[in-house]
Amino acid sequence: MKVNTTGRKVNLKPNFLNLVEEKLEKLDKFFPEEVQAYVTVTVEKDWQTVEVTIKDHGISFRSEKSAPKMELALEAAIDKIESQIIKNRKKLTKKLKEKDALGKLETELPAGNTPRASYKYDLLSGAVEEEEEYEIVRKKIFDLEPQSVEDAIFEMNMLDHTFFMFKDVVTEEINVVYKRKDGKYGLLLPQ
Repeated sequence: MKVNTTGRKVNLKPNFLNLVEEKLEKLDKFFPEEVQAYVTVTVEKDWQTVEVTIKDHGISFRSEKSAPKMELALEAAIDKIESQIIKNRKKLTKKLKEKDALGKLETELPAGNTPRASYKYDLLSGAVEEEEEYEIVRKKIFDLEPQSVEDAIFEMNMLDHTFFMFKDVVTEEINVVYKRKDGKYGLLLPQ
């Protein structure tokens, strides 16, 4: 696993960087060697947050934990990713097989006839009313692959997000699934 570690508002010491490598090694059994892992440590007063993101075959695993010490937050974040993988092992295996089959299909099709399209969304291009200003503090650009509602909910849960935008495999429209406060799920559809 290739590890990229970033410190925000903190200089990370070599012994912590070694600890990150050591803790992520226990996840090597789930991922191939070329997988990228991103660890971001943010320090706010006496509270430290560690975010771990691992990307493998278009599937992202993400966990964010806070604790008084970054070592404790790191341990909790990695434990959460490991439990997500173990809990969803069957679904992950099925999803990776489907992605592999789709990749083989794309290599067999002539250029220009691929079933997946790449879409980029710029959050800054929308109209903003003059009397109210909104500050965009983060911008994400990602590919939208066609998938079912169930797959979108699964991926949202793996990322530990409360909402997830996706392209519906049947209608080919952009939809959003979200987690409600009551623990159930909602679906936003365009009209």
